[in-house]
Amino acid sequence: MSGANPNAQFMRRYDLDWLRIIAFGLLIFYHIGMFFNTEGWHAKSLNANDAMEPLMWLSSPWRLPLLFFVSGVAIRFLSDKLGSARFAADRSWRLFPVILFGMYVVVAPQTYVELRSAGDIAPGLIDFYRGYAFEWGGPWSVHTPTWNHLWYVVYLFVYSLLLAPLFPLLRWLADSPAMAALGQMTARSGLAAMLLILLPLVPLLIIRFTLVPDFPTTHDLVNDWANHAQSLTMILLGYVLAKNDGLWRGIDRILPIAGSVTVVLGVFLFASYQNWEMAAESPVWLWTARMGRIVFSWTIILSLVGLARIFLTGDGPVRRYLTEAVFPYYILHQTITVVAGYALSGLGLNVWVEFALLVAVTAGGCAIGFEIVRRIPFLRPVMGLKLTKMQSISSRPLAENH
Repeated sequence: MSGANPNAQFMRRYDLDWLRIIAFGLLIFYHIGMFFNTEGWHAKSLNANDAMEPLMWLSSPWRLPLLFFVSGVAIRFLSDKLGSARFAADRSWRLFPVILFGMYVVVAPQTYVELRSAGDIAPGLIDFYRGYAFEWGGPWSVHTPTWNHLWYVVYLFVYSLLLAPLFPLLRWLADSPAMAALGQMTARSGLAAMLLILLPLVPLLIIRFTLVPDFPTTHDLVNDWANHAQSLTMILLGYVLAKNDGLWRGIDRILPIAGSVTVVLGVFLFASYQNWEMAAESPVWLWTARMGRIVFSWTIILSLVGLARIFLTGDGPVRRYLTEAVFPYYILHQTITVVAGYALSGLGLNVWVEFALLVAVTAGGCAIGFEIVRRIPFLRPVMGLKLTKMQSISSRPLAENH
């Protein structure tokens, strides 16, 4: 069957589990890179340089959109299983404690380090925390309390509540005869499968050239309209594709083209980033790079999804462990990186030694933190885990995942 699959709720999507693991893993390394590059961040190395920036810029257009895309697929499965009201209640129970605990406990040390680095506060965690936790907005140059890297969880929570009343309409649209026909066309014809590249680019390009200039990314929820538009677009794309077998097979069919476009644009963008001053002075080069970045952001997601459907379909203890561990790793990692980086920055270490130590401390801290919280029942919900250890994700549909 090439259209919507009524039995899709029983499918195990290990490929999307792996993509989620990879995307979060890259995010952890990206934030380690932020400690060493020349852009402003919560803590900075004395060895900061721009060597990694072109590669980091290449990852920026698609890492979080990929996570929102996978979240859209999961939202479809879970909302079909629970219905709108129970889905909203489930997301509230699963995500709001993470946000609250994250802001007031996990993220607070990041702000302390940031303010100490800037010379805004004197040493003393207790005095700092009084201002951080009990004065909304805070008495400093940064807003406190804050969610920093947990903005993804905040946005996913808000989107889930906003979309919940619309699920009957969204389900009707996703399963409509028109979408079923599109799935059948893309599964059977390479030319029709090109629509999977072209159609999503329309809203993404419109967002880039209408909203982005006026609403640069802030992660503050209130004024982040371009980011909201893009993130919601990716969630809706995932939702629509979730149970349409034809569209997934269309991605398989379009993989060679999407992969080729991704490689060509990746090389072009890398060269542009390495010569950005020259590119910025040429209107043709600049606008080609701007448009190419949007196309690249979508074709690399299509390519990764297609490759995962081929190479990442297997199960095993590593996938089962990482599927449960990756969300607590994500919650913990940036605080570990910021605090450890701040401590290491004053030791006068070589950049490669400092980098290796920071990677080791971040990875080791996440692993130890996860092993601790998974064994303490009252800490499990605030780290995105179920209250008690349940059946492994390996024997549950994607809907049970975040």
